[in-house]
Amino acid sequence: MKHGPNIAVVAALIGDPARANILTALMDGRALTISELAVSADIGLPTASTHVSKLEEAGLITSLRQGRNRYVRLSGADVAHTLESLMLLASRTGHKRVRTGPRDPALREARVCYDHLAGARGVQLLESMLARKLLSRSKDALTLTTAGHRFVKDFGVEVEMVEIPGRSSCISCLDWSERRDHLAGKLGAVIFARLIDMRWARRDTESRAVLFNQRGLAAFNEAFPV
Repeated sequence: MKHGPNIAVVAALIGDPARANILTALMDGRALTISELAVSADIGLPTASTHVSKLEEAGLITSLRQGRNRYVRLSGADVAHTLESLMLLASRTGHKRVRTGPRDPALREARVCYDHLAGARGVQLLESMLARKLLSRSKDALTLTTAGHRFVKDFGVEVEMVEIPGRSSCISCLDWSERRDHLAGKLGAVIFARLIDMRWARRDTESRAVLFNQRGLAAFNEAFPV
């Protein structure tokens, strides 16, 4: 008898193309209706509902009913990180889509991964903070330094929002398009939220792309120089 988690069950669920598209559509952290997921996965509404039920039963997603609508979202950041890792593996081993979409370059430049910034700009954020010793790295662990605490405060983020008991505040996540780490965890989430609040960038309404405006990109490069 084998021991440990049964990865075959989760892998089989994610491996279905329609369910993979549903999960990918939820990677921006927002809750979507089953109708919206059906459109994203290019499947019928009854089929989408069946797939959603299977994913929820397995604990990969959660749902909430409000009025006549049922809203669905990923059950946690770990699901998004797993999907990001699978995208990296698929890209590295040559399993790519036959046709690329018009938003692919924008997604590689900057995108949201559940609740934090990914893509080239996400990698830039982490590498800049490491180079300036705002973060220290020991093996796979990231720690906010004393200078980092000051930076976060000056950036307009309360340190109490970052350091939550029981949750690692600084996590590196391997980026599928850059093949380098970007910043995840609570720190990555609050910095990304601050970027949006300051209107340096906005989230694309039809994809996971994060679109920087000219002023915002200049300010981002000044705050997180390469």
